[in-house]
Amino acid sequence: MDLDVFVSAHRAEWDRLDALLGRRRRLTGDEVDELVALYQRTATHLSQIQSSAPDPQLTGRLSQLVARARSAVTGTRRASWRDVTAFLLYGFPAAVYRARHWWVPTALISTLVAALLGWWIGTHPEVQASIGAPTELREMTRPGGQYETYYSSHPATSFAAQVWTNNAQAAAMCLVLGIFLGLPVIWILFLNMLNLGVGIGLMSSAGRLDTFLGLVLPHGLLELTAVFVAAGTGLRLGWTLIDPGPRTRRTALAEEGRAAVGMAIGLALVLFISGAIEGFVTPSGLPTWARIAIGITAEVAFLLYVYVLGGRAAREGATGDVTAAERSARVPTAA
Repeated sequence: MDLDVFVSAHRAEWDRLDALLGRRRRLTGDEVDELVALYQRTATHLSQIQSSAPDPQLTGRLSQLVARARSAVTGTRRASWRDVTAFLLYGFPAAVYRARHWWVPTALISTLVAALLGWWIGTHPEVQASIGAPTELREMTRPGGQYETYYSSHPATSFAAQVWTNNAQAAAMCLVLGIFLGLPVIWILFLNMLNLGVGIGLMSSAGRLDTFLGLVLPHGLLELTAVFVAAGTGLRLGWTLIDPGPRTRRTALAEEGRAAVGMAIGLALVLFISGAIEGFVTPSGLPTWARIAIGITAEVAFLLYVYVLGGRAAREGATGDVTAAERSARVPTAA
């Protein structure tokens, strides 16, 4: 392509499109039709230049022109309660359902790691000694010790808010840092499982594992599931960088990244529920079986939400990504 000849042949169309976009008055019907036609032609021109004779200055100008024209043609749309409903009933559960092949194995492996760490710590006194002095460990594991008073150490409302903030940050980090080939996600998961394993090991060595599980299970089932979903999604995002499949790497990362952002919002809501359980149910005076039953009910409700609503939405084509109308326009690449 002779770039100078190409520019000379089409500059008048670009200038005309720029002039129409700059009009302060309302366009007539003929001018609107002209704007749409010029927008389509300019988008094709931009694609031809990018593929045949890329020029940074010209590409920048046409990209800005095409973006302005697209905004004028498609208009802007404000979010509504209908969007929120669609997100909760279709987008979010579909995204979690689609990622199940990543987060379910992540959950199983992580749980196994936590159990093995707990067994190792609980059966090896020398490992326990490296964690803390005998008096410190007794203070942590005795009846009324730190493991039990932790959940009632602050007012329920502030404690629930603090727990929710910390867990939401951890989930967001798993989602965002997945782009780094998933390595930071594995480290975050390991730290969480190590913390759980230490509690299991120390309390089991003190003969109080049932008490520990009675404190952890009411909120921990849903909380850990949300963390596993975030971690699995982060790992999938990292793998997309390695193997984008039939899509281009840029397109694949954009689609999976947008879905991950939506999942961060949805998981924040899930963690809000688990935080409320941890703040109000775990330290309550309810019998242990009742507190665990509440935790199991919340977990089962979430899994049904994902596999029933999410599975149906995924089969109907929902992915958790934004709608086609809200994505960047793809222009032809053939000259």
